Amino acid sequence: MSQSAYARAGVDIEAGDRAVELMKSHVARATRPEVMGGLGGFAGCFDASALKGYRRPVLATSTDGVGTKVAIAQAMGIYHTVGWDLIGMLVDDLVVCGAEPLFVTDYIACGHVVPERIAGIVSGIAEACVAAGAALLGGETAEHPGLMGPDDFDMAGATVGVVEADEMIGAERVRPGDVVVAMASSGLHSNGYSLVRRVLLDEAGLSLEASIPELGRTVGEELLEPTRVYALDALALIHGVQVHAMSHITGGGLANNLARVLPGTVTAHLDRGAWTPPAIFALVQRLGQVSQRDIEATLNMGVGMAAVVAPEDADAAVQLLADRGVDAWICGEMVASSAEDPRVELAGQHR
Repeated sequence: MSQSAYARAGVDIEAGDRAVELMKSHVARATRPEVMGGLGGFAGCFDASALKGYRRPVLATSTDGVGTKVAIAQAMGIYHTVGWDLIGMLVDDLVVCGAEPLFVTDYIACGHVVPERIAGIVSGIAEACVAAGAALLGGETAEHPGLMGPDDFDMAGATVGVVEADEMIGAERVRPGDVVVAMASSGLHSNGYSLVRRVLLDEAGLSLEASIPELGRTVGEELLEPTRVYALDALALIHGVQVHAMSHITGGGLANNLARVLPGTVTAHLDRGAWTPPAIFALVQRLGQVSQRDIEATLNMGVGMAAVVAPEDADAAVQLLADRGVDAWICGEMVASSAEDPRVELAGQHR
């Protein structure tokens, strides 16, 4: 049978159909009781009236991607971990206002559909959705021959969550004396990879297969470490102690992201001596001769999420997170200040 004109132009509809078949079992695991219908429709549907216990529900939404970390996955031929990165970037932006993630949609663009590759990506997305308690409601796989190379791909997504209007957390709740509780990142997460790739791969000339003693594994394995998904742990913290604000530490680093959830009446005094960043951060800083200011403004430095809690609940917050397997510690406190003062100040040296 001769190829269709579309296939000759580089778009393989049959490969797309096979990719959908391969991902169905993964998507089926990432569901919730409120989901209506199944995979394959033009739109995914969610019965919001079936949500229980909300008096004045507020919907929250977030859109994001994985960035240039996909270049590492492409080079190594490992695809499921970036699915975790995508969901981490999405749902953990939602929970900082107190929202419960409800569902996710994803978008994958590629130069050529390889069904097994697409299914691998979606398997990671689905696994991470299960870990976040969210349904994978639908998505799109687009083939872009001529615009992207045959092995190139990129991905993005969107998520929707819900929070009770009078239970939203944020800057208006923060007070002097509140304590900052840091939650450990799993590594670089999914931000700053343009810098990391340039320093390690281009300037230092390291290969992804190079074994680095201080990392205890290869460069590629370190760079593909998936983003930690904090959603359910963060919600448990919000429901267990007095959380006044929360910040997802993504692009821009700890200080810049924490400042986004603080009012103009306080400054967060943070102590670097409260924690030791994973070795990858020191490696990038040393090999790239990156200043402390620049690296802290680009990478998470070992903190993936920060919660501002009432001082009397600080120890309980750390213990609650520890009981859930999240390494956490007190790293600072809120001090009264004026609008002209910096929102966040970092002092001391890392251990």
